[in-house]
Amino acid sequence: MFKSIDWIFFDVGSTLVDKHTAYEHRIKDIADSARVSYEFALDTAVNFYRQNKRGDLETARLLGVELPKWHEEDEFLYSDTVKCLEFLGRKYKLGVIANQSFGTKGRLRQYGILKYIDLIVASAEEGIAKPDRRIFEIALKRANCLSKNSVMIGDRIDNDIVPANLLGMKTIWIKNGFGKYWDIKTDDERPDCTVESLTELLDIF
Repeated sequence: MFKSIDWIFFDVGSTLVDKHTAYEHRIKDIADSARVSYEFALDTAVNFYRQNKRGDLETARLLGVELPKWHEEDEFLYSDTVKCLEFLGRKYKLGVIANQSFGTKGRLRQYGILKYIDLIVASAEEGIAKPDRRIFEIALKRANCLSKNSVMIGDRIDNDIVPANLLGMKTIWIKNGFGKYWDIKTDDERPDCTVESLTELLDIF
């Protein structure tokens, strides 16, 4: 399935970087603002995610509170991120296609993984955000890579898998974060492969 691959592209959040604690912090802030229990807010958010909606945003709206700020200080690498990138980087070119605020390169440097990444295409710098297919096209053009010779790995079916599928890229859904609750309904949403962690990629490639 993954023969003749030259480039592997990754999303950042909930793919290379663990955002679980940051999401928990936001949901706790929502619960505190709405004066409901954390458990209630979390269950409400998960139910929205199961409906293929943004659970944190919809929960805040339902409870009539503003969406709290995002706590970047609660983000950190998954324990197997470095091992995965180091292994795959010996065989493939590695890139990032991500919806990120300005400064993605600097953040990846701080995490200590910039040295493994050959190309970064981030929404803030490009002025285009996923799921717009143009951001994927930009990455492929800069990589000088045909879509059929590339793989997109991400946690979001809507932002990562669907547009990559439509462009003819191979796709791997990594079921990290709240994206794991997505209910696949169409062929465009169906990834070529599904994994539970980055470590599983070592057996695939």
